[in-house]
Amino acid sequence: MIAQQNDEETPLLQRPEQPTAKTPLPWDQFWILLLLEMPDFLSSRTLIPFIPQLIRDIGVTHGDESQVGHYAGILQSSYYAAHTLTIFHWSQLSDHIGRKPVILTALSAIVISMLSFGLSKSFFGLVVSRIVCGAFDPSDSMVKSMLMDITDATNMPKAYNYIPVSLMIGNTVGPLIGGSLSRPADRFPDIFGRSELLKTYPYLLPCSISAFFISIIWLVTYICLKESVSTTGKTSLWELIKKGFFGQSYSKPRQPSSNVVVDPGEGSPGKFQPQPLPLRTLLTSKVLSVTASYTTMALFQTGFNSVLPVFYATPIELGGLSLDPPRIGTLLAGSGVIHGIFQLLFYARLHDHFGAKAIFITGVSSGIPIVILFPVANALARAYGISMAVWLCVAVQLMLKTSLLMCFPCMALFMRAAAPNRASLGTTNGIVMVVVAVGRIIGPASAASVFSYSLQEGHDAWSIYYFFIAIAFLAVGTALWLPRDPSVWEDSQ
Repeated sequence: MIAQQNDEETPLLQRPEQPTAKTPLPWDQFWILLLLEMPDFLSSRTLIPFIPQLIRDIGVTHGDESQVGHYAGILQSSYYAAHTLTIFHWSQLSDHIGRKPVILTALSAIVISMLSFGLSKSFFGLVVSRIVCGAFDPSDSMVKSMLMDITDATNMPKAYNYIPVSLMIGNTVGPLIGGSLSRPADRFPDIFGRSELLKTYPYLLPCSISAFFISIIWLVTYICLKESVSTTGKTSLWELIKKGFFGQSYSKPRQPSSNVVVDPGEGSPGKFQPQPLPLRTLLTSKVLSVTASYTTMALFQTGFNSVLPVFYATPIELGGLSLDPPRIGTLLAGSGVIHGIFQLLFYARLHDHFGAKAIFITGVSSGIPIVILFPVANALARAYGISMAVWLCVAVQLMLKTSLLMCFPCMALFMRAAAPNRASLGTTNGIVMVVVAVGRIIGPASAASVFSYSLQEGHDAWSIYYFFIAIAFLAVGTALWLPRDPSVWEDSQ
């Protein structure tokens, strides 16, 4: 048990500690949110195993192996570039027209972009597909907002205890689909060898299968999901478009609705409900602290995710491990299973014992040994080939990645606590996610470019590792601004 401490975060007048009854999870809607956590991960993880080979196939590198990572980074960053320009507007719009229509739009965009990606024969077409997905896909932000809408401080950590089930499925099934079913006419000639379509578009099959699963999720969402915010009496969508979203709140007083899931923390129907606040009012020190911590963590995490499959696919003599797409997909799928099981079994217990800040700092600190294992694995591969020692390094690195991924539920708790009121959760989430998306643009593009630079003859091969370690230390530094627990901020409101 952690001893009480007296510092600037401890109120001068202590309130007597009373046991707080935990609110049961609203499973009638929560299971749909678990389902909605999958599409983002399923779609992006489907692409990761075969992107290096796809870039080689379309010829954009002209045979220069050192440029594969550079173009892979551009592909990943193009999604986040479009995401940055639209995520805040989608999030703010959801406070006015509701979360459900925005989520349905996002799922439709993912389906269209996946099919377009599989049919693309040029690098430009691939980039356009990812831009379309990024511009119309605020699903991750919307699911976070809906989760905050239907939970309170007593049951939100428990809710995040189940999120890994969805992430595990998306992170496992996606790489298996992408790694196993890419170039099916070559890999399974007896089954797909006669298909001219799959010979012409060798990556269409895995993209189509992911799109099919996401279409099913769209249908379930349309039929079963209830709106989590009341839109009765609010400004119409057309008026919002004409006036713009900045500078003032357009909400009219909320009216209770039988089709809306009411959060128990917001009071009884009929009482005055808080209204969405103007943008400038939301830029508090709490929101800025969460934004800085989330952004630096996302900068490292997306940069690492961008470089990892390229490192696996790069020839050993150039600094990688010379693995093929099926092996890369299997490794990433195994990593998803490990992360999901670990978080499902241990996250809630670790949170109750150590708190969100301790878990977050441990997670970003794990980035340092994660980076060090890159050159160690390559050195062992150069000396002994792909031996047991190399696989041990890969396994340890992927297990440490589990600690890094546990930072995300911690950030969700801090975002919820930082919001000035419950009616502005979507907009607050949007503010944070805009800046995080900027970090996710810079992370993959810069990391992949530095990795390609380090592979070129005459350049320092350790440049990419210096780059990652510097970001890891920056992430640890910004994490120190957070309170020891999100409840400190909620108690002060």
